[in-house]
Amino acid sequence: MPRILIVSPPFHSHATPLSVLAAALAAHGAEVFFACAPAFRPLADRAGVGFVPLTVTRNSNTGVAERTDQAAREAARLAEFLRATRRGPVDTLLTQARHRRADMLADPEGVYEDLRSVDRRLRPDWYVVDQLAYAATLALHCLGVPYASYCPGHPGYVLSGPGSFFGLPHDWPEAVRPAPSPLATLRAAVRDNDRAFTGLFAAFARDRAPSAPAPGRAFALTSPHAVLYAYPDLPWLPGRPEGPVHLFAGHMAGPDEPPAPDWTRRLRELRERAERLVLVAFGTFLSARDDVLRRVVSGLLDGTDDTAVVVAAGARAGALADLAGDRAVVVPTVSQRQLLPHVDAMVHHGGGNSFTECLRAGVPALVLPMSSDQFSIARDAERAGVGVVRDPNALRPPDVPEALAAATADTVRGRAARMARDLRRYGPAWAAEHLVGAMEARLPLPR
Repeated sequence: MPRILIVSPPFHSHATPLSVLAAALAAHGAEVFFACAPAFRPLADRAGVGFVPLTVTRNSNTGVAERTDQAAREAARLAEFLRATRRGPVDTLLTQARHRRADMLADPEGVYEDLRSVDRRLRPDWYVVDQLAYAATLALHCLGVPYASYCPGHPGYVLSGPGSFFGLPHDWPEAVRPAPSPLATLRAAVRDNDRAFTGLFAAFARDRAPSAPAPGRAFALTSPHAVLYAYPDLPWLPGRPEGPVHLFAGHMAGPDEPPAPDWTRRLRELRERAERLVLVAFGTFLSARDDVLRRVVSGLLDGTDDTAVVVAAGARAGALADLAGDRAVVVPTVSQRQLLPHVDAMVHHGGGNSFTECLRAGVPALVLPMSSDQFSIARDAERAGVGVVRDPNALRPPDVPEALAAATADTVRGRAARMARDLRRYGPAWAAEHLVGAMEARLPLPR
């Protein structure tokens, strides 16, 4: 079986599912190494695979972004990003476009040298690299080593043609669809980024690997062999590039685990006080939007008498502590995967992990997208009929009960249950088997 090195950016929402894939590949018989920033070594230990310290970006997030030690410049960018989310989708995506150079291609020379050293030492048969770890993908391309790409969020991250651009959602939910003028501004910005990054990639490749094929459009650089998506293969997704095998695993959640005894007790107490239990979580970055968390939780508690809430508030748990009570638990973080089988609905930000974990558990959702690929994911939830979407900046507490009622209507719950049944045969084990098969069919004998 192959020796595989998995390369992850130092973000909890990326590294955790990639460590699940690492464990599945190891269970399938591969010799696996997990490469990420040193703080993420425990993920490799839990997966039972080797660990390689490798940092592919200066930015990081070990679980709660605001509590992660960041350099001053990265912390300032995070604060600017959070302010932009309060102004709406286009401002947020424009801010992210401005930050891209520092976040995604901060030290291509260092990443290249580190990966070259690792390759000489471990001699992997092939790699798995996160699609958003662009410096690592560029390095692997220049080194001429075989790799598969892992798409961590919406499949639109893998660009399908000249009209698709990184940072421009392929579709928008009705609640946050921008007007034509600001959308044109965004399109121009992402097109400029595309040209700038493509020039940087080309110059780097000429210096490091002048005999290698040109990398082409920077954000379209992906494996020529296989692309693995932690996402269901929905019929309306954008087209996929020709060449690689495209594998849709549905989700990348680990095996079912019961809640810890303390959580079992808490959930039982909440169920004794309310007919309906809702999980509210905005991920590791957007838990900082405590204004939206407060409006959602207040709306559920004040606007209903049959609903209890568990809210993951990140670093803002203290600021929201006054909401805790008989029908509300406020904590910094939760294990979504452990709690989802025990709740009736979830309010989330449209993150890829939250969306697919809800699908796996058959839990309908109220989706409040704020950045990145969340607008495309929210649109998919809307089109699939497994959730409803609202504008997080326009939502007020009196609006929340109606939004939750729409999200938990019988038709929505029925579709969510059917999708959960359809996804049962997919997941990490399916991904490991099919990824190894696809790569073995595409590659020459091991080096």
